[in-house]
Amino acid sequence: MKGKIIKGIAGFYYVHVPEINEVFECKAKGIFRLQNVKPLVGDDTELDISGQPKGKGVITRILPRKNELIRPAVANVDQAMVIFAAAEPAPNLNLLDRFLITMGRQNIHTIICFNKKDIVDRKDMEMLTETYIRSGHKVLGISVLKQDGTAAVKELLKGRTTVLAGPSGVGKSSLINTLNPDARMEVGTVSEKIKRGRHTTRHSELIYVDDNSYVMDTPGFSSLYIDDIEEEELKNYYNEFNEFKDKCRFIGCMHLNEPGCAVKEALSEGKISSIRYDNYRALYEELKDIKKY
Repeated sequence: MKGKIIKGIAGFYYVHVPEINEVFECKAKGIFRLQNVKPLVGDDTELDISGQPKGKGVITRILPRKNELIRPAVANVDQAMVIFAAAEPAPNLNLLDRFLITMGRQNIHTIICFNKKDIVDRKDMEMLTETYIRSGHKVLGISVLKQDGTAAVKELLKGRTTVLAGPSGVGKSSLINTLNPDARMEVGTVSEKIKRGRHTTRHSELIYVDDNSYVMDTPGFSSLYIDDIEEEELKNYYNEFNEFKDKCRFIGCMHLNEPGCAVKEALSEGKISSIRYDNYRALYEELKDIKKY
């Protein structure tokens, strides 16, 4: 029997078998420990339920992984979807860029979803959308509350395993409950005082949607460190620079203070978002200041 690990807690692995839509609580064979192989959420497995109590099983084989992410620790991911609120709380676009860089380094395509579009001005929504479409990402504006755009989200998830991430209070759990009411995710509230979400997700797990579609809900994040890359590498993850970088006067231009920089010229002409560029500068300075040991 074949299935997918959807959750791992204290040495027990919960394996979903899509053909019968059942979950089995499994232990892994000892051979994996001897081989120094740790089962991951997202692993496709073979399991044996013969001679086991009802609902129990043993993982006998982990099938080859197509990829393996470190943060979050998960295997066989097809794409990521990052969710931010368009307002309440206001989107932290520096944090969004950090997530895009983290996924870009792991060659994971990312879809950007701005929730709560029903409470923001149309021009503000258009600004957010335009900024990130230029970065080469698919961008959706939705309202989970009004059920506006959720069908488009479900279509993008179909037949894929998707890492779902974003800060607390932006509507991640509400979206998952919309996609699969049986998930019954705990919904957090937004603090009126600080306009930030209260964290509800406590561990990473895959949630079955339908048609071999899974979403991995990850704990809400308020910071994301990218201190393991060199500052010279950072520009490679700002896709909107690509159109102009070969026209810079100097090979290896960092697009900061160099004369004859085509990226800076494009910025001054409005062809590159000042929001994205300002985030690039801030992250570059942050990485430059980190002491490398």
